Amino acid sequence: MPRFRRAMCRGPSSRHAGSPASEEETGSEVLSHCSSASEGGSPAEEPTAPGRGWWHCRACAWPSPPEPSPSSCRSAASRSLTRCRSASRKMGSGPEGEEVFRSVKPLLISILTDSEASPGARQSCATALGMCCYIAAADLEDLVSCLSCLESIFSPPSTPEGGSAPSQHGPLHCSALQSWSLLLTICPPSHIKSVLDNGWLRLPPLLASSNVELRILAGETVALVFELAQAMEVDLCHQDTVFLCDQLKVLATESNKYRAKMDRRKQRSIFRDILHFIESGEYQEETICFGLECMYLDSWACQRTYQAFKEVLSSGINHHLQNNELLREIFSLGPPLVLDAAALKASKVSRFEKHLYNSAAFKARTKARSRVRDKRADVL
Repeated sequence: MPRFRRAMCRGPSSRHAGSPASEEETGSEVLSHCSSASEGGSPAEEPTAPGRGWWHCRACAWPSPPEPSPSSCRSAASRSLTRCRSASRKMGSGPEGEEVFRSVKPLLISILTDSEASPGARQSCATALGMCCYIAAADLEDLVSCLSCLESIFSPPSTPEGGSAPSQHGPLHCSALQSWSLLLTICPPSHIKSVLDNGWLRLPPLLASSNVELRILAGETVALVFELAQAMEVDLCHQDTVFLCDQLKVLATESNKYRAKMDRRKQRSIFRDILHFIESGEYQEETICFGLECMYLDSWACQRTYQAFKEVLSSGINHHLQNNELLREIFSLGPPLVLDAAALKASKVSRFEKHLYNSAAFKARTKARSRVRDKRADVL
């Protein structure tokens, strides 16, 4: 059963993400930059007396720069905050992490819920809110408020006819849904029970979205909800789940030509696993290799946590899995391994051994494909 995880990371940190004061300095720099842009310059840049006549004609010929709007300032502030993603490495259950989260949370929520802000800024704030709350939130009240805020973003708005309006901002909804499902993995049983009662019914309408990433995220979140219900021994099998399974079967076998071939292939593969889990309760285990270690993702909760951190850390995920104490504690990997140069050299595979392994894998893959082709020929 997922637990409410709180940990302190001792990994490297960014200079701009050390304390609440640095966050205030970042916001003040952005606002001062916007204000200086509207003023057009400083007294030190004023031309000398001989050139003032030319400067005045030049100023009259060209229009003055437009004054920045509050929305643009908020977007610039959000971009500055999202550049400091390494601040999440310093957050934890200690006083410093909680203080940073409490100072950043109102700003992130205000930008996320502001319809006048740009979708890109709101998307970054949705990702930052989910990660910061996952790492640093100590109170259940903060967790529930973040969940409610994210749920209001990806939930489809109702139309006058009683249906759901189509998705307008796919990337924004994807980030909000990903953060919401990440926080769902650390919720206490009391709040998970309320989500199982009524909250999860807002997910099936997202399966009809025109955005393939949003459809896949919605399907994985539905599987996560069923996994949590299975852990709590709550039965979700009723009329709505029958319709849901029919919808998943359509997505697992979709072959519409107006969708990209790669999108169709990815969608069918993932929704086959989702449908198999809902029908049989078995998860297709995935292995993540990094350095000399391996990590096994044996549940949708682990898969969602790994994907969320991979989205933020990008290509540095393997390095952090090896050295970041926070990530190693989250995934129960133990303390970082300390290896000397001799051990690293002995663990390397030679070029000839790699060639033999690739040849054997290619031969086995060819045989498997040949058997599949023969079966299809027999059926036809």
